[in-house]
Amino acid sequence: MEIIADKITRLDIFLSEKLQENRSQIENLIKKGFVKVNGKIAKKGGIKLKGKETIEITFPKIQEKETKEANFEVPILYEDEDILVINKPPGIVVHPAPSVKEPTLVDWLKQNGFTLSNIAGEERFGIVHRIDKETSGALVIAKNNKAHEFLSNQLKDKSMGRYYLMLLNKPLKEAKCVNKPIARNPKNRLKMAIVNGGKEAKTLFVPIFENLTAAKLFTGRTHQIRVHLTNLGRYIIGDKTYGKKNQNIKRVMLHAREIYLTHPNGKKLSIIAPLFDDFKQLIPKGNAYEKINNLSNFFSFYNGMCN
Repeated sequence: MEIIADKITRLDIFLSEKLQENRSQIENLIKKGFVKVNGKIAKKGGIKLKGKETIEITFPKIQEKETKEANFEVPILYEDEDILVINKPPGIVVHPAPSVKEPTLVDWLKQNGFTLSNIAGEERFGIVHRIDKETSGALVIAKNNKAHEFLSNQLKDKSMGRYYLMLLNKPLKEAKCVNKPIARNPKNRLKMAIVNGGKEAKTLFVPIFENLTAAKLFTGRTHQIRVHLTNLGRYIIGDKTYGKKNQNIKRVMLHAREIYLTHPNGKKLSIIAPLFDDFKQLIPKGNAYEKINNLSNFFSFYNGMCN
């Protein structure tokens, strides 16, 4: 891959932003000699770019690790030669980690023979954005590095996003925009929290019908929806981390209902991820589905609240 530097900054910072990867991943590429600046191998990430340098990145050949047998089904919502959009079932971890013993979505992708990007390393084949284990819904996967870079840029400029549905412990009375910084909870490292000096985070919440609520993220922080709900005195039913511990609901009732993006070919896509049965069974009876099926237009009415 070849990139032309377009700003004055450090090499590692520039590549981290362009590739949407953390600095440690970028430093690892540089240390192993996979990055060249103007034809010369970069020896450190702190090289100062002046702008206009030609940066070449050679992604290492993937060292295949043992694939765990994935005995679960994943609905495919859209597929072509560049991208795959799936409806992730609840209870499935997306990428492998030392602490994860069960098969992951990456295992399922490899087991089913999908050709995927390797821009983010061997543990994250094709995965462009995050979604928690208990959360269900739309997830886009890049099949090649060019598509991965194209989609990652959309994440950065916020032109790609998702509309979420959730079931709250009690209804919201009106639409709310929460613009509060998020960081690791200083009292509990397993949680995130609203913390002064944290990273900017903005979420729009819109009541749909009774406790059924929708959300749009304007930033992508860890546990953002769940943390911002605490600011409104609410939590998602089934959420034993940010809500009550003694709930009978088996998982966090949060679903990425619709994803919108621009395909690498320039076409605008909006893809709906059907609700899973455990979620549908808990939706209050009434005219909720009429609004659920028209979320994008529904949100266009409220978007100005978060500007």
